[in-house]
Amino acid sequence: MSQLPEQSSPQSSPQPSPRRSEPPAERPRRTAGPPVPTSADVARLAGVSRATVSYVLNNTSAVRISEPTRRKVREAAEELAYVPHAAARSLRAGHTRIVLLPTAHVPVGPLYSRFLDELQWALRRLDYTVVQYGSLGLDGDEAARAWAELRPVAVVSLGEIALTPQGVEILKRSGAKAVITLGPRRVEGAHALVMDQREIGGRAVEHLLERGRRRIGVVMPEEPGLDLFSEPRLAGARAAVTASSTGAHVEPLPLSYTEESAARLAARWDGLGLDAVYAYNDEYAMLLMRALQDAGIAVPGDTAVLGADDLLLGRLLRPRLSTVRIDLVTGQRLAALVDRVVRDPGGEPERHDLMGARAVRREST
Repeated sequence: MSQLPEQSSPQSSPQPSPRRSEPPAERPRRTAGPPVPTSADVARLAGVSRATVSYVLNNTSAVRISEPTRRKVREAAEELAYVPHAAARSLRAGHTRIVLLPTAHVPVGPLYSRFLDELQWALRRLDYTVVQYGSLGLDGDEAARAWAELRPVAVVSLGEIALTPQGVEILKRSGAKAVITLGPRRVEGAHALVMDQREIGGRAVEHLLERGRRRIGVVMPEEPGLDLFSEPRLAGARAAVTASSTGAHVEPLPLSYTEESAARLAARWDGLGLDAVYAYNDEYAMLLMRALQDAGIAVPGDTAVLGADDLLLGRLLRPRLSTVRIDLVTGQRLAALVDRVVRDPGGEPERHDLMGARAVRREST
């Protein structure tokens, strides 16, 4: 066998240089983790059937199981770190146990925060999974389609997103058995928990009129989204003045929740000629009252100040803050409505009044 010459002749084609052989790529090693426990493992450890495990861990009330057996199953599941598979459970049941709660875009205040916390606890005790959905930037039917992707069994909308009848239909077609709105308006096809904000403004101004005040300012927060509450409260205040036939006047007062904004408003207070102010809620009332006092305006001598929500801090101020107490239905009641509609989704949509309001007189008025 002849050898190739070291140099090729001018007529010959250049030969490619031999490639170095590279070691084969090392495959990623698989780490052997602990096996995922199954309901069969729980049944074996507890000495019961898989059906019993399912009944116990899914809180099924239709089948009677003794408390000692339930305890054995729960202890076995805890020992094995077993958690039921939500998707598998949903597949068997034909629907999820997710209640979708769109997160608030605006500061709703301590009163509503407590109500929503209570609602979530009550739903959890009914074996629902509450999913808070960040819906910032979504509106109307776009929001409904985004929520529907999670296939919730129920949606409780706070009213910040203007659901439409088409949006309600999108949710129902995706498997939502209950669509419930909280807000000043009802939506066709949805159960409505109406929070009539006009009543709060009306009760506030009625109280100030009873105290002999006739030129009444109404604080309108400038923070985005709060107009959902402040506009109907202003409408309620105006309606109360009209109904009183006193010739009183209502003056809207834009105010940001900052000391600087409150100080600017207080600095021009004498020129406004107001003898009372309904300050939207207790937090804005406390902010404005401090600014008025700093500007030398006596409360309630020169100006009566009234808030809403009846926060504890308002009672600790001097003068003690008069307020409008808002009586919300309990979160347990709303959770019970969700559960009832999920179990019997064929009924006609219902309308429920969610709250009442009454003025509480203290020293600031």
